[in-house]
Amino acid sequence: MIAYPNIDPVALSLGSLKIHWYGLMYLVGFIGAWFYGVQRTKRADINWTRKQVEDVIFYGALGVILGARLGYTLFYSFSSFIDNPISIFYIWQGGMSFHGGMLGVFIALYVFGRKNGKTFFQVSDFIAPWVPIGLGAGRLGNFINVELWGRPMETIMPWAFDYGDHIARHPSSLYQALTEGLLLFLILWWYSSKPRPLMAISAVFMFFYGGFRFITEFFRTPDSHLGFIAFDWLTMGQMLSLPMIIFGVVVFYISHKKGGKDKLE
Repeated sequence: MIAYPNIDPVALSLGSLKIHWYGLMYLVGFIGAWFYGVQRTKRADINWTRKQVEDVIFYGALGVILGARLGYTLFYSFSSFIDNPISIFYIWQGGMSFHGGMLGVFIALYVFGRKNGKTFFQVSDFIAPWVPIGLGAGRLGNFINVELWGRPMETIMPWAFDYGDHIARHPSSLYQALTEGLLLFLILWWYSSKPRPLMAISAVFMFFYGGFRFITEFFRTPDSHLGFIAFDWLTMGQMLSLPMIIFGVVVFYISHKKGGKDKLE
């Protein structure tokens, strides 16, 4: 077994100011998104400016942080919020829901699109390939924070982790960093490398993220205060991912049924 490395969640202390690794992972995600977004504006079929990339990242950052924290509070920790409402602002402690962040981003993209003369899917198709950068970095933040413990391994494998309880566990946060981060990025990078029908890139993101999340949840210990939500094996994360998978399939079909090329004006 691999002993979990004792990583200080505080990356840097400047007097009373403490900079946490978890927050730095969000910064890595936003910087990575900006860099990749600027590169995509150089394509002839994409009519976006560098200023619009910066603006949409600002809107998206607000949406993901507010939505992720609110989503975690509503989906996973509502009772704790009732006991201590101010805990909703404790972002450095972790507790950020992707599905809540996704809803927050949807609202932010809609507002941005209205202000810039773009449809929702013109915006979402453009930014979808960036998202896995932030997802992968966020999962590394979970690993550093000793969050998302894996389930015990039935057969001990060389990559089993001991989180301090002397039980061989799956490193589920690393599984998610590899699938939701690296693998999803490669899929979207390849698929978006040439013009696609409007909505198709967004649909591919929804389907593969939902699928990867559904699978990796089998290796992740359910939240202790929730346990299994249905059938004694489905977790909250899986229940929230199922609509994404269905949405992805339906929208992908509709996008190709309509035909036409990606319109990212």
